Amino acid sequence: MEELDKKILFVGGKGGVGKSTSAAALAWKSAQSGHKTLLISTDPAHNLGDIFDQKIGGKVKQVAENLSALEIDPEVETSNYIKSVKENIKGVVHSHMMEEVHRQLDTAKASPGADEAALFDKLISIIIEESHQYERLIFDTAPTGHTIRLLSLPELMGVWIEGLLQRRKKTNENYTQLLNDGEPIEDPIYDVLRERQERFSKAREVLLNPKVTGFIFVLNPERLPILETKKAIELLDKYHLHVKTLIVNKVLPEKTDGEFFIQRKRHEDKYVKLIKETFRKQELITVPLYPHDITSKEELDHFSQHIKEGMKQS
Repeated sequence: MEELDKKILFVGGKGGVGKSTSAAALAWKSAQSGHKTLLISTDPAHNLGDIFDQKIGGKVKQVAENLSALEIDPEVETSNYIKSVKENIKGVVHSHMMEEVHRQLDTAKASPGADEAALFDKLISIIIEESHQYERLIFDTAPTGHTIRLLSLPELMGVWIEGLLQRRKKTNENYTQLLNDGEPIEDPIYDVLRERQERFSKAREVLLNPKVTGFIFVLNPERLPILETKKAIELLDKYHLHVKTLIVNKVLPEKTDGEFFIQRKRHEDKYVKLIKETFRKQELITVPLYPHDITSKEELDHFSQHIKEGMKQS
């Protein structure tokens, strides 16, 4: 099965390499082939609205035939996430302690990693709930560092939740023994944690299934994107998430005019060679440098054709 034909695709890479355009082009190509497709941006610097020349926002919006799009706002998701936690603890915590608990939760909202946790929670919801409505889900993810933290969260959160469950189970057993009748006590927090663990487990199963989920990185023939992509692939490999396809974007044409572009092309050729040597295990799709930004469906269609041609050549 070709990587680009998988049900779920994550398109990652360093900021500014053309990641959003590549994700949009893949989604466009999928929709044009007759597949009902949802394109999701988790990048705080959303570009999808610019590409499709319309406001998209936090609700699913149809942007073309067979193609819908959604831009997830990390701040909004963090607020929703904290709000849901507050709802879950109602009736569990004594009323005189609620004010302090809410204060702690509001503080947690601003803590490092809160955005990623909330974003991943939303991502899980999309994977689990929207999968039935769409044939393809394509994620335009945030720049590399955030992507890796997001994709490694199921493993880390799974271990953390399991630890909490064990502790609460032991606490419940102790309370039960202290009660005269020895009847088991209800624990709403335990139920919430168990439900979250099941959701994380289901999402992890989907993410780690190579028949369902694919990972594509976009890079330019330049030093920093090559180094960052290499690090990202090595790190994702440790989590058994394997990147099999790379889109090498913004490559100068073979024939260039003027001394500046001739020199630039020679310089670029070294990096193209380095990409081929560094990423021997990956399929490489080459897309040329455009003289302008992609800001219309016609231009997006043209861009997606280059990806299609690149797939045939690799």
